[in-house]
Amino acid sequence: MPMRCDARAWLSFRFGARFRGASLLVVSAAVTSPAFAQATTASTLNAGDTAWMIVASAFVLMMTIPGVALFYGGMVRAKNVLSVMMQCLAITSLVTVLWMVYGYSLAFSTQGMHAGVTNWHSFLGAFDRVMLAGLTPSSLYQTVPESVYVMFQLTFAIITPALIIGAYAERMKFSAMLWFSGLWLTFVYLPIAHMVWSGPGSLLGDLGVLDFAGGTVVHINAGIAGLVACLVIGKRRGYPHTHMPPHNLGYTVIGAALLWLGWFGFNAGSAVAANGNAGMAMLVTQIATAAAVIGWVAVEWVVHKRASVLGAASGAVAGLVAITPAAGTAGPAGALVIGFAAGAVSFFTATRLKHMIGYDDTLDVFGVHAVAGIIGALLTGIFAAPKLGGFGTVTSPLAQLWIQAKGVGFTIAWSGVLSWVILKALDLTIGLRIGPEQEQVGLDIAEHEERAYNLS
Repeated sequence: MPMRCDARAWLSFRFGARFRGASLLVVSAAVTSPAFAQATTASTLNAGDTAWMIVASAFVLMMTIPGVALFYGGMVRAKNVLSVMMQCLAITSLVTVLWMVYGYSLAFSTQGMHAGVTNWHSFLGAFDRVMLAGLTPSSLYQTVPESVYVMFQLTFAIITPALIIGAYAERMKFSAMLWFSGLWLTFVYLPIAHMVWSGPGSLLGDLGVLDFAGGTVVHINAGIAGLVACLVIGKRRGYPHTHMPPHNLGYTVIGAALLWLGWFGFNAGSAVAANGNAGMAMLVTQIATAAAVIGWVAVEWVVHKRASVLGAASGAVAGLVAITPAAGTAGPAGALVIGFAAGAVSFFTATRLKHMIGYDDTLDVFGVHAVAGIIGALLTGIFAAPKLGGFGTVTSPLAQLWIQAKGVGFTIAWSGVLSWVILKALDLTIGLRIGPEQEQVGLDIAEHEERAYNLS
């Protein structure tokens, strides 16, 4: 049967808000995920909502291909650009098939779940929706076809393992990348998505963690996995003594622009409706991203007496990441603070921290996605409060901050431990890393026997 969630009942249980009469009160802006962003009992299709969600799904898919492909592809050396683009394309295809076979079921099945009850299904969904069983053209999720919602959530599942590519770029075998992405999706992404977004009875949802569009599920999750991956696989040959500049910053800027545009689908689409929540999510996304660019560039100017193109593009991504969990509850002023803080702090973690500690996070997945994601997830608890300009129902920002911290800590532990186990298992079996000669030649030739540029 189609998966439907009584969002009003859940919100009423969470916040104790009730309506006199036969219906439950819709608690506006009290949202923790795309699954519950629009509290409604409507069981008929809304054409406007449907049209918007189809567009939003296409926008989020664009974030991976071509967005991440160009953003990352421009930052690696010329001999590895095709490998990064191929990895993005391959992950898009692999995750699509796995999502259809079992991913959607394990992430969003509500079988066996009960509000306030912690059991096995608080951590992982059931198998009742395997192969998208029960999905028909008339199946509805809130006011949109369930097929559209399946597609929308699929695009989130695609981009998350694709983000991790940046941490191990230029040195992981293509076969190992495929195995890692599939196993990581299964054992890390799907459970976290279920625990945050599947509704009443979900572990982190019942805890009260606010994550509108994926601060924990996508960015902290991927950023921590990226840190573990670069530690397990080791540094690139010659790092940090050999200069390894981006080969085409033009690609990177185009990729960042596509990510910025696509992120409106990512955040505003998480309202699952064409309504005021979507409009506000779009506005605060723009504000936070712009503030993060200014924050990164301002700090860079103080430190290096110049503003770099790569820094501005990285700052934009940091702002997009940070506002993601707060997009449904923060107001414009909160978005400004969140964005500026993410840009300023991410500058130091992406440019200084990795050199101090000595890990080789090739394209700063941890330094930007994990760090900005943590900042955004924590500040979500603060700026969701109406007294601080937010649109949530948070009455005690400090209490909600503690709840957010527990959600962040759990995600770090879950992703860190399981990512390490998966990587170590693969390293002991098929091996993670290409050989020294292959790395010297570059993955484009070594893995695919092709060149990005034939200038003859």
